[in-house]
Amino acid sequence: MLKHNALKPNPENQPHRRFNLLTGEWILVSPHRMDRTWTGQHETPGNRQDDRYDPGCDLCPGNRRVSGQTNPMYTQPFVFTDDFSVLLPDTVMAKSSLDVLLQIAPESGLCRVICYTPRHDLTMARMTEDQIRAVIDVWLDEFNTLGQRKNITYIQIFEDKGEMMGGTNPHPHGKIWASSSIPNLILKEDFRQQCYMQDHDRCLLCDYLERELNEEERIVFANDSFVCLVPFWAIWPFETMILPRRHMGAINFMNEKEKTDLAGIIRQLGICYDNLFETSFPYSMGIHQQPIIKGPAGTSAIWHFHFHYYPPLLHANGIKKQMAGYEILAMPQRDITPEQAAGMLRSQDGIHYLEKPKNKRET
Repeated sequence: MLKHNALKPNPENQPHRRFNLLTGEWILVSPHRMDRTWTGQHETPGNRQDDRYDPGCDLCPGNRRVSGQTNPMYTQPFVFTDDFSVLLPDTVMAKSSLDVLLQIAPESGLCRVICYTPRHDLTMARMTEDQIRAVIDVWLDEFNTLGQRKNITYIQIFEDKGEMMGGTNPHPHGKIWASSSIPNLILKEDFRQQCYMQDHDRCLLCDYLERELNEEERIVFANDSFVCLVPFWAIWPFETMILPRRHMGAINFMNEKEKTDLAGIIRQLGICYDNLFETSFPYSMGIHQQPIIKGPAGTSAIWHFHFHYYPPLLHANGIKKQMAGYEILAMPQRDITPEQAAGMLRSQDGIHYLEKPKNKRET
């Protein structure tokens, strides 16, 4: 582990910048702005569903989708190829332009949809660990199957939860996009991790995780296999990462205990988020892992797979963090410090607010 300066600044009330090791970019932190009165737009997450089954839902068991396909009466996670896929498996372009100013290149791939559960009214936060473990097993099956396709270079597993984050259907589901090229953010993380390995002969996220575990102030919670934390360079107010304690380049290197522990920490984080403002917490979640390695499987020395959670809520369940103005044109900026956010998340108990007695919720 690298030695670090014991003299630490006190960034709780002063504007400062923080460096994102994974992207090589800076973020502006302005904690003094948290005292300002909010007069902007208030939004309602609006993604809580009370019915176990919705006859008008495209993803509920037995329902007919817009494409004309009918869902089976599934009882476990149900996977199908997206009816309106962003990527197509047999994309053919007669000619690729390599003009210096106007460049275009072919892109192919496959998009899959995973219905987590037949229950329309559940989210990861309210599913059991066994139900989440079943979703993880599907992630692994799809990752291994899609990775065998000759034209696939990267597999992105993700979820957009809630209308605020672009979720088009409240039924609990996620997606997998398998592409023939490596996406931009993955290329950035790949480059930064390679640079760190060249300079220090160690994995960037192994060192970073060790540092966070030593300092503890940004750790939300942990179990035997995984750690959930608010990254030092977080942009979104309650952004978190889940990292495996053991070095693994991709999810298919997990053993059985690690898969079960991952289910537990995903559920714990979901409850923690929902309890924060007593709402079904919207977020975008995604797994970043090594690009596909063809041939004999091997874990990358530089890649340490991890989850990113990007939730938009800032002060309460109706106040959303806006990315506008300076953040679009110059650099990202946040008000609440990562340390403050971690403390707020850490203070939540492990019982979902909807599972508590009503009189306890009202006190």
